[in-house]
Amino acid sequence: MGNREEKRNLETIPVGSLGMIALEGCRPLCEKVDKYLVKWRAERESEHKDSLAFSGYQRSSYLLNAKVPRFGTGEAKGMILESVRGTDLYLLVDVCNYSLTYSLCGHENHMSPDDHYQDLKRIIAAVGGKARRITVIMPFLYESRQHKRTARESLDCALALQELVHMGVDNIITFDAHDPRVQNAIPLHGFETVQPTYQFIKGLLRNEKELQLDSAHMMVISPDEGGMSRAIYMANVLGLDMGMFYKRRDYTTIVNGRNPIVAHEFLGTSVEDKDVVIVDDMISSGESVLEVAALLKERKAKKIFVCSTFGLFTNGLDKFDSAYENGIIDRVLTTNVIYQTPELLQRKWYVNCDMSKYIAYIIDTLNHDSSISDLLNPSERIQNVVAKYKNGQM
Repeated sequence: MGNREEKRNLETIPVGSLGMIALEGCRPLCEKVDKYLVKWRAERESEHKDSLAFSGYQRSSYLLNAKVPRFGTGEAKGMILESVRGTDLYLLVDVCNYSLTYSLCGHENHMSPDDHYQDLKRIIAAVGGKARRITVIMPFLYESRQHKRTARESLDCALALQELVHMGVDNIITFDAHDPRVQNAIPLHGFETVQPTYQFIKGLLRNEKELQLDSAHMMVISPDEGGMSRAIYMANVLGLDMGMFYKRRDYTTIVNGRNPIVAHEFLGTSVEDKDVVIVDDMISSGESVLEVAALLKERKAKKIFVCSTFGLFTNGLDKFDSAYENGIIDRVLTTNVIYQTPELLQRKWYVNCDMSKYIAYIIDTLNHDSSISDLLNPSERIQNVVAKYKNGQM
């Protein structure tokens, strides 16, 4: 696989000199991406290496120096400390990194998604239109859960997308958008939502030795009706059955602004004696996914694996610890595209799915103006890794 990927881009000339800017909350991930790019470009053979179009093609790092200093009031400004003229620029931002702080009139303030989004705009403003092209890679799409109107309310995600496009952003790449239809807000611009299905499957197969990957022994479950397409894709590429839960609500009463959930109802064939993969886009507090896991255990499911692109764990890890100790869940797999606490990374039940190589492939390919459609549909790679697993080569 490595070899095929390495050879992908050689026919085309880069759009411009490659540059990446990591917003502070995304730095560890960006440094990993950068290492891949440096390595591939050092190894890549091309007869055009010496031509002007390839100037700056091989560098010791593609990360450009930028910072967002703050004033005592908490106000800030974006600064880019080297030239970006004519570069093909990739800005990476993690709006969920609450571990970063700044001083607000002497108080320590944790950065919210709003702060990170504002910093992203500051860096775009500092570029000042000098870049050849700007691509924003925002794995957790800012405000993506506020994607449709149910009452008189703001449409924050659509506003943010339009704002970025008005500022000169050409492409927006996100991971597992809560609802990809939000891209209708910017119909004339690039918007890709990338699914980490391949990395989940690889992470699961590396950590679980005795899985039987067939519909008699395994099932994929969507915890709600919103995430159906995710579960259908994973079930189809693995050749498994799928089931789903839907929330039965009491529409006669309102508690905390919403109709309370009466029960999680299950639709699908029997899960008895089957290993189950629950797949969702995010674990927020984790309550609903643990509730679904407990209901599957009641239906005599065997092992339970939870795959979720974004592990937010907004209420801490205690509930997951006790669910693991009580045998309700076996593994939780989330990606490293958003901040992970050191405590999470040490948990026995946790599997970290590293997305840095995948992001590096996307950046490398786009910089050469080549198609990323094979990266967005990884079914062939999934089949390869499943075949390896069945042959005992993992």
